Amino acid sequence: MTVTCCIRYVIDPFQRTAFEAYARNWLSIIPACGGELLGYFLPHEGTNDVALALISFDSLAAYEAYRARLKGDPAGAANFRLAQEKRFILSERRTFLTPVKP
Repeated sequence: MTVTCCIRYVIDPFQRTAFEAYARNWLSIIPACGGELLGYFLPHEGTNDVALALISFDSLAAYEAYRARLKGDPAGAANFRLAQEKRFILSERRTFLTPVKP
């Protein structure tokens, strides 16, 4: 069963450009570590402090294996450090979703 991890970020709207660079870094890191990246989405109209990411996996076990690879990946670790140092992410929440099928 495919699961999609929806990450909801509350970002500092004054550091949108920094978050965009962070998101762009994940575009190559996530697939290299085994996630199927559906995309990162920045605020456009309305709320200016919420961004989303959608990443799919074959199962929750595949997600856990991905998280382990991600933590050991030098580029992933560097991107996590960037977010901690710049503090453009105020909070994040993960929700796991499954698609509705006919």
